[in-house]
Amino acid sequence: MKCKTRRRGGNVKNQQMERMRNGKGFIAALDQSGGSTPKALAEYGVQKDAYRNEEEMFDLVHEMRTRVMTSPSFTGDKVVGVILFEQTMEREVENMPTPDYLWQKKGILPFLKVDKGLEPLSEGVQLMKPIPELEKQLKRAREKNIFGTKMRSVIKEANPEGIQKVISQQFEYGQQIIDAGLMPILEPEVDIHSPDKEESEKIMMTQILKHLNMLEEEQEIMLKLSIPSQNAFYSELVNHPKVLRVVALSGGYSRDEAVELLEKNPGVIASFSRALLGGLAAQQSDEAFDQVLHTSIEKIYQASIT
Repeated sequence: MKCKTRRRGGNVKNQQMERMRNGKGFIAALDQSGGSTPKALAEYGVQKDAYRNEEEMFDLVHEMRTRVMTSPSFTGDKVVGVILFEQTMEREVENMPTPDYLWQKKGILPFLKVDKGLEPLSEGVQLMKPIPELEKQLKRAREKNIFGTKMRSVIKEANPEGIQKVISQQFEYGQQIIDAGLMPILEPEVDIHSPDKEESEKIMMTQILKHLNMLEEEQEIMLKLSIPSQNAFYSELVNHPKVLRVVALSGGYSRDEAVELLEKNPGVIASFSRALLGGLAAQQSDEAFDQVLHTSIEKIYQASIT
């Protein structure tokens, strides 16, 4: 029986890897955490006077995410993955654990945001805060049938020392995640408002390639990057044997801006949050809600398969 269980698990893992490697579509980022949740709710039409404490706030944001995930337009035909906040992973959608609902009912791969936020700006970058209980988090993620993880740093200036530290930290945690049997999405975001954004991207690219070549033969990672200033700049990463997929964050661009820029970067798929959820409102009827979401999904999907 144990052999059969392992084999079945391996088959699921292989199926999921194939889905992420070759699946058409994009990744939805539904991982707003404590600090960004009030803004996300406000944009959804739920103001601060609608909840009295953090618990009620997270109940409301889970309702919003559930409405998105259960929408008829939100399917594995267009969405290949979803990034979840830890509380969302622990909750249920339609009486199923959220990760199981996504994979079993929708054919969508669940990812978990594992970072704990950002350190203050230093050397032109914001490193991730330490993740002291990452091993425990990863164990829980495996128990919950999570496919992979995501963690974010920010690059604001073309400072070689700072950027080197960002990429080293991302790959260091990424190795721990690989060792735990999960797929890491490394996200060294370059601020789209940075005056030397293009130079930052060049320094970052050099560092990423250096670390990719240090991975063992069968190890792979994913990358979530800002849409580059130079079209198709990440083609070498898209085609790199150690990179499963390259995905792009919207980074503050509007949906239409993000879609237009993404179309100029073949092989890169979207991983949008605000650009996906923009226009959705708690006050909308289910029909109106689904229509707005359908329009967003279709535009982002078409840009992701260009």
